[in-house]
Amino acid sequence: MKDLIWDESLSVDVQEVDEDHQKLMELYNILKHSVEKGDTKDYIDSVMEELISCTVWHFKHEERLMLKHAYDGLEEHKKEHQELINTGIAFHQKIQKEGKNITNADIEFLEHWLIGHILGTDMKMGSFLGEFV
Repeated sequence: MKDLIWDESLSVDVQEVDEDHQKLMELYNILKHSVEKGDTKDYIDSVMEELISCTVWHFKHEERLMLKHAYDGLEEHKKEHQELINTGIAFHQKIQKEGKNITNADIEFLEHWLIGHILGTDMKMGSFLGEFV
């Protein structure tokens, strides 16, 4: 599997949000490399926890910006954030409970989990927020 590489096609045209997304992509790549190298389950678990934690923080950051600028899609966007967090946590708990290694299919799932949100809902938000920030 290839690394996630930041390029302008992923920009939501809000610098601070783009910077958050770049950090999340960096954590994804660290996780992917750790799985490929066969790092310990404890280390991979730690990276996964950091990815989820940073994602939660990032979502709160986006929500604050949307609230500040009265974004009409705030409630729908927050709902999607919560669904993504719930999915990420459930995925992590399942991996921990089963005691299995993360597979390439799991990494692909996480890629879609991250990039899908950026290219979808976040692009709409960025178009709106770009007028203010």
